[in-house]
Amino acid sequence: MRKIIYTRPDNSMSIVIPAKDTHPPENISDAEAEQRAWEKLPTFAINPRWADDSEIPPDRTFRDAWHDAGKVEIHMGKAREIHKEKMRYARVPKLAALDVEFMRALEKNDMAAAAAAATKKQALRDVTADPEIEAAQTPEALIAVWPDILK
Repeated sequence: MRKIIYTRPDNSMSIVIPAKDTHPPENISDAEAEQRAWEKLPTFAINPRWADDSEIPPDRTFRDAWHDAGKVEIHMGKAREIHKEKMRYARVPKLAALDVEFMRALEKNDMAAAAAAATKKQALRDVTADPEIEAAQTPEALIAVWPDILK
């Protein structure tokens, strides 16, 4: 069955999958389900159109970076920001552990250990500045940019 894609006012995309199973259940055809879905599109839907599965990326990693350019494509600028946000999320527990390590080193007056923890913390803060992120030209290349410090 075809799907409906449209752009929302915030420039993100929505995908509508027509449903045949309703409450109460009805025995309707694919065409009737598609027509009903089209009629129920929100008034703010921009440029709605029909699409088949081959137009929609199977990998949803950068779902919020999709845009309609005649087919669904990934806006690499938005994908880079999504990837950086995932890195930021992944580093939170590592930074918290290093905060504890840093404080313990200070309590013991071990300046070398404190400096080592501070260096590791700075390396974590710098992961989003990796030039490979900007150099990535495809979603696959972008996904491959994941520093060992976050693993």
